[in-house]
Amino acid sequence: MTDIFGEDVGPPLGGVFTATQGLKTAWNSPLDERGIVGAAMGIAYAGGRPVCEIQFCDYGFNTIDLLKVAGNQRWAGAGHYSMPIVLMTPSGSGIRGSLYHSHSFESIASRLAGWKIVMPSNPLDAYGLMLSAIADPNPVMVLLPKALLRVRGDKLIPGEPEEEGKLKELIDAPVGDRSRWRPRWPDVQEHFVPLGVGTLVREGSHATVVSYGRTLPLCVQAADQLEKENGWSFDVIDLRSIFPYDWKMISASLMKTGRILIVNEDTEVTNFGEHLLRRVIDEHFYDLLVRPRALMGKHVPGIGLNQVYEKNTVPQLPDIKQAMHELAEEEA
Repeated sequence: MTDIFGEDVGPPLGGVFTATQGLKTAWNSPLDERGIVGAAMGIAYAGGRPVCEIQFCDYGFNTIDLLKVAGNQRWAGAGHYSMPIVLMTPSGSGIRGSLYHSHSFESIASRLAGWKIVMPSNPLDAYGLMLSAIADPNPVMVLLPKALLRVRGDKLIPGEPEEEGKLKELIDAPVGDRSRWRPRWPDVQEHFVPLGVGTLVREGSHATVVSYGRTLPLCVQAADQLEKENGWSFDVIDLRSIFPYDWKMISASLMKTGRILIVNEDTEVTNFGEHLLRRVIDEHFYDLLVRPRALMGKHVPGIGLNQVYEKNTVPQLPDIKQAMHELAEEEA
């Protein structure tokens, strides 16, 4: 059991996306991101393993200096001073959050040496990565795709009721007075997803697609459509962990297909995908059949509230499908 604290994560709301609704150890903090990170570090120094939340990653930028300190403590102390904090925060677009609620954070986070960074694309992985993050002696950032936070996965958490309505009945608080409401948690079992291990969600031979978070399900949809329409099959890799990441899986797939596309929604300048692209070129230049590609968000100051602006700022299904089509059909 561990403390979970942050902006509105305790009663009555349980977080903006109700992810912590009804948890006994969740409590509300002031609207102070630096105070949240600092308090988490203090609890960790005292021997705790806290989970703290910044309500939206867009407001994590003013904590960068503290995140840097948190990341170097275990290294600077030669392993004698652990920093087992978990920072979870919703990231990315998809909720029409406009300028201040649509940023992606993974590229910034990947530069924070000492931190482990994960970004799930489904509830089961989110559960398993969170448990592994809490158990890890290093600081771990759990980036939760905003657009997927209320989406039911096709793989159930062990012990989760199969009927969707049953789960809502057990754990969703009623609208209005919640003073007497108590959740009835299903008897879920532990499920750990190792940090740094990706998963192959589609297997194919024509090309490799690497993604995570919100864009991963879109890559899967595009792969399924292109296989039906053109007979092309794709390796679609869900990276799950941004750092450390599963280079062995990427490398093995690329050796098989000779073609690769990296997809995410962060802005295209100094994007984490560019790092992967550089490593692909460094280590697999002579294995490539065609030029490697990356599909990323536009490098603009923000995302507009208008749905048209949002859809044209970050990759959507048609963009991903077109990029995969061009990758597969280019002559070697």
